[in-house]
Amino acid sequence: MADNERAEAVEGEGSGAPTTGKRNLIIIASAAMVLLLGGVGGYLLFFNTKHDAKTEEVAAAKPTVFMDVPEVTVNMASGAGERTQYLKVKVVLEVKDQPVVAQIQPVLPRVMDMFQTYLRELRPSDLNGSVGMFRLKEELTRRVNAAISPNQVNAVLFKEILVQ
Repeated sequence: MADNERAEAVEGEGSGAPTTGKRNLIIIASAAMVLLLGGVGGYLLFFNTKHDAKTEEVAAAKPTVFMDVPEVTVNMASGAGERTQYLKVKVVLEVKDQPVVAQIQPVLPRVMDMFQTYLRELRPSDLNGSVGMFRLKEELTRRVNAAISPNQVNAVLFKEILVQ
């Protein structure tokens, strides 16, 4: 009976040895891949300057263009018994180049209509804090892009906002 146990122990050792070798091989191969990928990534990040120079040239070649939009003054939505408050907004549209400005000019009345209908539904509490201003900016950008489609505006920038 002792001989059987010894034989099983020897078989177990023999079957465990190849898995340890395979495991070591996998660890060595994965470590080599990590080093290789790290080296390639480091080279591309620090030594490949051709791509950076091209993007800087493109950015310098095409400055953004700003388009003034007429001032908008609306009365804001208020509940029963509340004092009527007014909102005065001056915005500038940021577009990628001058031809887009020429394409926006004919549809500017549509843009102004979109602004006024949206701004009249706002409550003074909607503009509280930077979060309210960010939401207003994003919503105005979305509405301008819908009005001037297929052209696009990069951003709506505030010149003046007055709640009275």
